[in-house]
Amino acid sequence: MNIEDLGNIGEFIGSLGVIFSLIYLGKQIKQQNEVTRAQFGHSLTQRLYDRYFQTSKDGSYAEFMSLDWSSDSLTPKDSWRIQMAIITYLVDIFDVYDKVKVGMVDRSHLNTRMHTLKLGVMKTANAKNVWRYWKLNRDREFVEWFEKEIYDGASISEDNRSVEEQSLRDSLNVKR
Repeated sequence: MNIEDLGNIGEFIGSLGVIFSLIYLGKQIKQQNEVTRAQFGHSLTQRLYDRYFQTSKDGSYAEFMSLDWSSDSLTPKDSWRIQMAIITYLVDIFDVYDKVKVGMVDRSHLNTRMHTLKLGVMKTANAKNVWRYWKLNRDREFVEWFEKEIYDGASISEDNRSVEEQSLRDSLNVKR
C-alpha cells in the first residue's frame, strides 16, 4: 500500500464523517423544531388558561366579560373596554393563524379560538368596528378566510356599516 492508497482511504473516511455529521445535524434540527412547536403550543394554551383564570378570580373582570356586548346601553367606557378585549382576541388569532400556516402548531389551537369568536362576539357593532380597522393589517388571504369563518363570507367594510354602528362610532370619537 502506497501513500496514494492511504490518501484515498483517508478521503473515504472523511466523507463518511461528513455524511454522519449531516445526519446527526438533521436529527438535531428536527428535535429542536419539535421542542419549539411544543413550547409555542404550551404558550398558546397558557394564554387561554390565563384568560379563564382571570375571569374566575377577578369579580370585576368577570362582570365586564358577562356584559351584553351587543347592548345599546353600553357606556363609552364599556365600549372601549370591549374593543380592547376584541383587539386582544384578534392579535391572538393573527399569531396562531400564522403559526398554523407555517406548521409550528396544531390547527386545534386556531379552531378553539375561532369557535369562541363564532359564538357571537364578532357580530357586535364594537367588534365589526375593530375588525374594519385591524383587517387593514392583514393580507387578503387571511381577511377572506376570517370573514368566511366569522361572517359567512360577507366582507365587513365601510360601505356596509349599520346605523347603530355609525352611531356608536360617532359617540366614541373613533373617526379616522
